[in-house]
Amino acid sequence: MSVRSATLMTTAIAGLLAGLPALAQDVNVYSSRHYDSDDALYEAFTEATGIQVNRLEGEADELNARLQAEGEQSPADILLTVDAGRIWRADQLGLLQPIESEVLDERIPEHLRDPEGHWYGLSQRARLIFYSMDRVSNPPQTYADLADPAYEGQVCIRSSSNIYNLSLMGSIIAHEGEEAAQEWAAGVVENFARDPEGGDTDQLRGIVSGACDIAVANSYYFARALAQDVEGVTGSTDSIGIVFPNQETTGTHVNIAAAGVVTHAKNRENAIAFLEFLTTPEAQAHFADQNNEFPAVPGVPVGEVAASLGEFEQDTLNLDELGKNQAKAQEIFNAVGWP
Repeated sequence: MSVRSATLMTTAIAGLLAGLPALAQDVNVYSSRHYDSDDALYEAFTEATGIQVNRLEGEADELNARLQAEGEQSPADILLTVDAGRIWRADQLGLLQPIESEVLDERIPEHLRDPEGHWYGLSQRARLIFYSMDRVSNPPQTYADLADPAYEGQVCIRSSSNIYNLSLMGSIIAHEGEEAAQEWAAGVVENFARDPEGGDTDQLRGIVSGACDIAVANSYYFARALAQDVEGVTGSTDSIGIVFPNQETTGTHVNIAAAGVVTHAKNRENAIAFLEFLTTPEAQAHFADQNNEFPAVPGVPVGEVAASLGEFEQDTLNLDELGKNQAKAQEIFNAVGWP
């Protein structure tokens, strides 16, 4: 982070915290977001407030289990994770508490936060359709098109148990109903180029290798291949086309990195102040850019790499619906034989 950026963030935090009572000197973050670049944000927060940020990293389900085991003795103040479906799971386990923050409610759009204030989105990614520009002349324009028989044997996508696909299916259930969602899933299975394997980057590699002509992946995986060397993708990005689906209907499905205050937080006021800091324009730009995502706060400039993907209309379905439909989504996937 540049000196100027750090100074701007420090100034923003100082204004944000003016008038607050004296706070304890720690905030403890359990995070499944594994980016060393976030350290710069934590350091700026500490410099402005004197509050030390202590981070413990782990996988989302592991952190949920740890919080359950620790109970009231947990030192955690904040749970930070990726995907609305994961933060929803934590909330359903009783691991998050409601908070009231005019700052967060004003900055974070309603569809990117829990209706009861249990969690807030902090950055966004879009679930996009990618295709081979050499082999596909008429690419799918909607998620529904992925089930069109015209694309038989062409589609690569992850397994049904992947949280990104569960959340996408959750949104389809919310918009179209369970029957239509099952018909869609069955059609996509018929169009598989191969059985689901690997992560989102592997779906992009499938286009490059010729294993498939069409793939579904989150936006930042492709952006990462533009920004740095990603084996099997970088060097071939010019041959991969991008579709922001559903631009004429519901808008493109988005998901989030999100955080909430843990139920038994010992440093509750520090935790709220930290979340509010992460929504300042300077922190938002840094937080999103480090993973080539889109800021959650409207009006914050999108980083150069993410912006190069193009502008789009996003789905404004409240992301709480993704979690509510998660079990049904898996049931439908199982019913149609989506591995």
